[in-house]
Amino acid sequence: MPYDMLRTRILQQARQNGWRRVGLVSPTAGCGKTTTAANLAFAFRRQRDVRSIILDLDLRRPCLNVVLGQDARGNIGDVIEGRKDFRDLALRLGDNVALGLNDSATETSSEILQSRQAQARLAEVEAQLDPDIVLCDLPPMMATDDNFGFLSNVDCVLLMVAAEETQTAQIEATLRHLGDLTTVMGIILSKCRHVAGAYGYDDQYHYA
Repeated sequence: MPYDMLRTRILQQARQNGWRRVGLVSPTAGCGKTTTAANLAFAFRRQRDVRSIILDLDLRRPCLNVVLGQDARGNIGDVIEGRKDFRDLALRLGDNVALGLNDSATETSSEILQSRQAQARLAEVEAQLDPDIVLCDLPPMMATDDNFGFLSNVDCVLLMVAAEETQTAQIEATLRHLGDLTTVMGIILSKCRHVAGAYGYDDQYHYA
């Protein structure tokens, strides 16, 4: 699926349901979650009438800055804990996308993401920039407990799974956990070798 099409589906569902905050999660590492976040950043940049924020909240193993080829200005953990203003950390992608990246890993990622400050700082960032969509690249569900306190702060999630790699039991366990915490907008199957009617490189992703 082209990322522009995925962007459009996200926007349609967000508008229909009054959602703004969308999380990207996966059962395990290596499912293409961060690559999808990076490509969606460029897709949202092309949608010039939509203001977007892309946040790398995989604080334990941040790599969105590497995928995007950007030098981060600090750590989002410092924003959540009130030591830094998001506007001092954010990078621009075009005129309508703000990137929140990390220049290092955070050892206390679980405590930071599950803190009361996380919700307050996210609301503060939204008040500053008034985005239409906030896309959060979150840690793998089965790797840590980082997400379990934070997912109540997002309106919905997209679940990334890797074709021929992610086990059915892992998907089922992740969906059970997500069902207790937030709404699943959809499931994205990454690393597909063959998709009927596929056109171009970006079609290695299939949305369900």
